[in-house]
Amino acid sequence: MGIMPLSDARRLLRDAGLPKWALLLALSTALVVFLELFVLPASLLIGPMVAAILLALTVGKGKLRVPLWPLQFGQVLVGLMMARTITPDILGAMAKDAPLFLLFVFSVIAIATGLGWLLTRWQVLPGTTAVWGSSPGAASAMVIMSEAYGADARLVAFMQYLRVVFVAVGASVISRLWVAADGGEPPPLILFPAVDWPAFMATIAFAGFCAYGVRRLQIQGGMIIVPLFLGAFLQGVGLLKIELPMWLLAIAYALVGWSIGLRFTRPILEHVARALPRVSACIVLLMALCGCMAAALHIFAGIDPLTAYLATSPGGADSVAIIAASSDVDVPFVMAMQTGRFLVILLIGPTLARFIARRSGLAENPT
Repeated sequence: MGIMPLSDARRLLRDAGLPKWALLLALSTALVVFLELFVLPASLLIGPMVAAILLALTVGKGKLRVPLWPLQFGQVLVGLMMARTITPDILGAMAKDAPLFLLFVFSVIAIATGLGWLLTRWQVLPGTTAVWGSSPGAASAMVIMSEAYGADARLVAFMQYLRVVFVAVGASVISRLWVAADGGEPPPLILFPAVDWPAFMATIAFAGFCAYGVRRLQIQGGMIIVPLFLGAFLQGVGLLKIELPMWLLAIAYALVGWSIGLRFTRPILEHVARALPRVSACIVLLMALCGCMAAALHIFAGIDPLTAYLATSPGGADSVAIIAASSDVDVPFVMAMQTGRFLVILLIGPTLARFIARRSGLAENPT
């Protein structure tokens, strides 16, 4: 059996896209490290997504594509990450003040949906994309869900992560100003924490079961919904401990970010640039209106102002969780409001998006 010539080996590596994948990995790592310098909560997803966009716009022919099975497994892990946040403390806080939660959860959703409808009517973004992009839920989950229901995930990601940046910066500044010198620093990013290996193996097996089951049964949006609800239930009754070390979540975020970024084209990027001013204005308006909701929560319910602001903040639940953990606030209340809003969006989001798309009569894709 002969040895493969070096030229043939290089050709195989090139055909498999390995040099491009290596470049993408290196660029993603560099961007994550850079974003972490600014303590941006979504850096593990934004970094790979921006790296993939840069590569997609420069490689030309033979673009990379994330294989389907790893991508779907990564999506399931994101669903489990959200399920892990649904703890007994959060459920207890929801049950204790259910009318208050429902009032403010639906108020914030109504405001965000109204702004999404305006963006659709103004033809800033097409079809259901503006509605999903305006949805005040966990950004990564909203992007995955939007694609499952036919929206343009690239434009949804642009809206969601632009809002994550705006809200994270705004909430961080307000939190730091509020607590002044007594405020703690955000927790550091620990990629390789201690791992409960039996729980980790059970989590991986459960994730594989969810991915296979959703694919086999063809459940729309199931890669997020099934692991989230089933995982939260099993965790709540003590049958599953969701063990997701940060290095595994980093891989899942990278797969999702790459999948979105690699599909960007120059026409899409030009559309994003044209939409940026109006989308930014809507995000600022959403933040201001949610600030008014926080003021009402403080005045009429007696919630301290910083807790109320973080609870009604329209950013991703993961971003707010990191800020709340380093501030003197009622963390269970904040996370209950954020998680409750996210769960409601999961349940009614597709119906809202389809309704507004039908009313506007606009096409889905700009290119």
